Amino acid sequence: MYPVTNFNFVKLILVVSLFLVFQNTLAIQQNKATLSGYVKDAKTEEPLIGATVQLVGTNTGAVTDLDGFYRIENIEPQTYAIAASFVGYKTQNVYNVVIRSGGNPDLNFDLEETAEELEGVEIIANPFEKLQETPLSVQRLSQEEIATYPGGNNDIAKVVQSLPGVSGSVGGFRNDVIIRGGAPNENVYFLDGIEIPNINHFSTQGSAGGPVGLLNVSFFEGVTLTTSSFGAQYDNVLSGVLQFDQRNGNNRNFRTNIRVSSSEAALTLEGPLFRNGKEQSNTSFIVSARRSYLQLLFQVLDLPFLPDYWDYQYKINHKIDDYNDLTFTGVGSIDDFSINVPDDYDEEQQATLDQLPIIKQWSTTSGLSWKRRFKNGQGFMTTALSTNVLNNNFKRYREPATETELYLTNESQEQETKLRYNYTRFADTWTLNSGFIIQNADYSNNTEDIVNGFQFSNELNFWRYGAYFQASRNFLSERLGLSYGFRLDGNSFTNSGNDFLSTLSPRFSISYKLDVEGKWTANASLGRYFKIPPYTILGFTDNNGVYANKDAEYIQSDHIVAGVEHLLTSTTRISLEGFYKKYDNYPVSLTDSVSLANLGGDFSVLGNEPILSVGLGRTYGLEFLIQKKFTKNFYGILAYTLYKSEYTAFDREKYISSTWDNGTLLTFTGGYKFGRNWEVSARVRYLGETPYAPVDQSATLANYPAIVRDYSRQGTVTLDPFNQTDLRIDKKWNFQGFTFNLFLEFQNLFSQQNPSEPTFGLVRDDDGNVVQPRTLKQIEDLDASSVLPSIGIVLDF
Repeated sequence: MYPVTNFNFVKLILVVSLFLVFQNTLAIQQNKATLSGYVKDAKTEEPLIGATVQLVGTNTGAVTDLDGFYRIENIEPQTYAIAASFVGYKTQNVYNVVIRSGGNPDLNFDLEETAEELEGVEIIANPFEKLQETPLSVQRLSQEEIATYPGGNNDIAKVVQSLPGVSGSVGGFRNDVIIRGGAPNENVYFLDGIEIPNINHFSTQGSAGGPVGLLNVSFFEGVTLTTSSFGAQYDNVLSGVLQFDQRNGNNRNFRTNIRVSSSEAALTLEGPLFRNGKEQSNTSFIVSARRSYLQLLFQVLDLPFLPDYWDYQYKINHKIDDYNDLTFTGVGSIDDFSINVPDDYDEEQQATLDQLPIIKQWSTTSGLSWKRRFKNGQGFMTTALSTNVLNNNFKRYREPATETELYLTNESQEQETKLRYNYTRFADTWTLNSGFIIQNADYSNNTEDIVNGFQFSNELNFWRYGAYFQASRNFLSERLGLSYGFRLDGNSFTNSGNDFLSTLSPRFSISYKLDVEGKWTANASLGRYFKIPPYTILGFTDNNGVYANKDAEYIQSDHIVAGVEHLLTSTTRISLEGFYKKYDNYPVSLTDSVSLANLGGDFSVLGNEPILSVGLGRTYGLEFLIQKKFTKNFYGILAYTLYKSEYTAFDREKYISSTWDNGTLLTFTGGYKFGRNWEVSARVRYLGETPYAPVDQSATLANYPAIVRDYSRQGTVTLDPFNQTDLRIDKKWNFQGFTFNLFLEFQNLFSQQNPSEPTFGLVRDDDGNVVQPRTLKQIEDLDASSVLPSIGIVLDF
C-alpha cells in the first residue's frame, strides 16, 4: 500500500493527548488472573503427570494432573517467566508471558528428556535450542513478541521482517519476505503443517508479496523462520521456511478477542464443542474474521485507489483418543483493489491514477490432518490432505477511471490438492523421518498482453510428487549432533520432470558444543534444494497454443552455512554466521533478457512469458545476531547482515546486482515494560542502496500508461538507503473477567525520507488534458517523510 503523506502534526498531538486523558480516567484496581495449559513429553507427546509449573521468582505454581493439565489461580496480572520441570527432563522456561485478567490462552510445555542424570543438579533447556536437522539459521518469535510488534499493525508478514537476514520492500508498502538476497517466491509457508501459497492480500501471482498480511496474529503460539539447513520434509524451497504454529482453541471455556486498528477490525472466537457437561471437551475450535476499512479512509482522503479486503481463519481440533488427533484448519481472503477518481489531484496522483491496476482476487486454503502416536512411545505418523486455490483477475486500462482501452488482462486460477505423509521413528538414540507427497496441480489462464504481443487461453493439469528420508542423532552426551537427509521430486509435465536423479537433494548438518556447559556451539550445514518454476511460467503458451516452457528445469540452490553461537547468559545469545548460496537453472526472460529473480516485487503478474532455464545466481554474506529474551523488563533482537546478491541473464559469466542487493541490512526490535502494565517497543530498520532497472522512457512513451523498464541497465542505478524507526506504546487494564489493551503506533517516527523510484507521467495542461504531441516527464518527488500514527484497541474476555 502506498504511504499516506502530508499528515497534519496537530492531529498527532491531539491523538496523544486523548490517549493520555483516556488512560487516567480508566485507572482501576487490577483483578486476579488464571493461567492453565498442558505439559507433555516433547517426542512422544505423552502427558507428564506430576510436573511442576511455576511463576519464576514467586512461590505460585501448580502440579499437572492425569492429563498433564495444570491450572494456576489468583495471579497478579503482569508479565512473568514461567518454568515447567519434571524429574528426568530439562526444565523449560518461557519468557515474556503476559498474564491478563481475562482471555489468557493456554501456555503449553513440551519437555525434553535429559541425556544423563546429575544428582542435585537441575538441567535447564536452552531457550534458543534448535532441531537436530536444523542446528543453525533458525529464529523464533513468541506469541507476545508477535502481538506487540511495533509498526506492524498486527501484520504477521511485517513481524517476520524483524528477523536476521530478512528484509521487505523499500518504502515499507509491500510485505515481500526477502531472505538473504533471494527472490520473494523462494520461500514456503506452513500453517500447522498445511502449506499455504501466500500470506498476503493482493498478492503478486507467481511471486508471494503483497501490501497487507492475511493471517490473524491472535491465532499463533509462535512463528519459526528457517533460512537454511531445511528438513527433508520441505519441498519447493530455496531461501526460507516459515512455520506458523497455531494454538488450539480453549477446550474448557468460550473466549473472545476483538481487535480494532486504524485499518481493520477483527473478531476471534474460541471454545469447546460437544462438551456435554464435562469439564473439558475432546473437541475445540478457534475462528476469526477480519474486515478492512482502509477503502473508507482512502475515500475520505480522496486518494486514487481503494483497497478493500476480507479474510477468515479457523482451526478445529478433535482428540479421538489418547493416541489419535484430527485437525481441520484453513484460511482465506477476498480482495478488491479499485479506482477512485479524486475531485482534485496533482501530477503525482494523476500518474498514479493512470498506472493503477484493477485487482479482484480471492484465495482459500483448507486442510485435514491426522496424527497418530505409537502406543510404545517410539514415534508417530501424520497424514494431511489439503487444497488451496488462488483466483486472480488482474487488468490494466489506458483509461482506468472509466475502465476502457484494456491493454493487459490476466484471468487465471491455480489450484493444488496435496496429500502429505510423514513417518517418524525413535530408534534407540536415532530419530528417523521419512515420507512422501503427491499433489495435483490445476491451472487455467486467459491472458491478453498488447504491449508484449501475447494472447492465449489455456488449461493445464499435471501431477507433482516427491519422497524424502532424514536421520538425526546426538552423540557424546548430546555435545555432538549430526543429521543427514535427502529428497527426490518430480512432475508429469516438464520434459525432464521424471528425471529424479536431477532433483536428488542431499543435505547434511553438524552441531558441536565446544564446552561442557554448552555455552559455545559451532554449527555448519551443506545442502542442495530445488523449486519447480511457478505455474504462470509452466502454463504460458505462445500464440499458437503451444506450451513454450516445457523445457523449464527445477531451479537449484546449493547452500553452505557455518557459524558459532555463544550463550552469554541463560536468556541472551550472540551468534555469527557466514552463508553462501549458489543458484543454477534460474529462469531468464526471453522478452526482457533479465533473470526472473529480479522480478515479483511489484503489483503485476510474474512469469506470463517465455523463458530459458539458463540463469545463475549467488548470494553470500555474514550475519550477526544478539538476542535477549524478556528479563528485567527488557527484550530485544539486534541483527546485522552484510551480503551480496547477484544473478546472470543469458551471459553466464556476467553477474549483475539483483533488485534485492541492499548490501547492508540492520534491524533492531525491542521493548521495555514499565509498571502498571505500560510497555514501549521500537523497531529500527536500515537497508543500504537498492539497485533497480530504470524506466525506458522512449518505450514507455510509446506504450503509456504501461511502464517499460530498461533491464540492460539493471543494477547500474540505485535508490538511496532506507532508514525508518517505528514506535509503539501499549497500556493494559485488567477488569473483572476481561482485559482492555490500548495501543498507539508511530511509523517513521523521525520523519525519514522514504526512497522511491522516479515517477513518470504525460505532460498535461492546466485543465488536465494531455498536451499533443505526447511527451513523457519525470514527476517531481513529493515529500515522503511524514510520521504516520495509528491507534487501536484489543479486548480479551
